[in-house]
Amino acid sequence: MPEATKPIDSKDSKTPLMQDPHRIRDEREKVLEVAIGREVRAFRRQKGMTVAELAALTGLSIGMLSKIENGNTSPSLTTLQTLAHALSVPLTSFFRGFEEHREAVHTKAGEGVEIERAGTRAGHQYNLLGHIGANASGVMVEPYLITLSTESDIFPTFQHGGIETIYMLEGELLYRHSDNLYHLCPGDTLFFDADAPHGPEGLERLPARYLSIIAYPQNG
Repeated sequence: MPEATKPIDSKDSKTPLMQDPHRIRDEREKVLEVAIGREVRAFRRQKGMTVAELAALTGLSIGMLSKIENGNTSPSLTTLQTLAHALSVPLTSFFRGFEEHREAVHTKAGEGVEIERAGTRAGHQYNLLGHIGANASGVMVEPYLITLSTESDIFPTFQHGGIETIYMLEGELLYRHSDNLYHLCPGDTLFFDADAPHGPEGLERLPARYLSIIAYPQNG
C-alpha cells in the first residue's frame, strides 16, 4: 500500500481563518445585549433564515436586526417576544448565554483517567485527559493521550462519528485512514473524518505517543 501524503503549503494556501483565536471577547459577552444578540443570530441560522427573511417575518428593519445581533442595541421585551414567536423558541432562550457557566478541566501530568477502548491491546494505553458534558455549543470533545509501547497482534481499525485530530509527540507510526496510510513523526498532525476506518497500522518506532482529540455532536 503506497503511503499517501497531502501536505499543506502555507505559501500557496489562501484560505482565511473563520475565527480570530486571539480576539478577547469574554468581557463583552458578559453584557446582556451581546448575549442576546448571539442567541438571536444562532437561532436564525438554525432555521436557515437570512436577516432579510427574519425582518420580513417580524416587521423589524434589517438595520435593527443587525444591531440586535451585534449587541449594539437593547431590544424591548415586545421586540424579543416578536423574535421568539418568529423563530419558534421560548423568550427565555435568548438569555441563556448571559453569565453562562464556562467549564475548564485541568489534568495534572500522569493523572489522566486510563480507559479501555474497543480493540485495545496490551501495550496500548489510552488516557482520557478531560471531559466536559453537554453545553450550549452542542459539541462534545474528548482529548486522549495515547501511548503505544509494545508490538501487538493485528491492530483493528476504529470507526465512530465526528472529527478527529492527531498530534504526534514521540515515536513514528503508519496511520491508516480509509484506504490511505500516513507516516506520522513527532510534530505531525492528522485531521480527519472519524467515520472512516482509521487507526495505527504500522508501529515504526516505539514508544509512540500522540494526542487524539475527538469532536462530535452531543446527540451523535
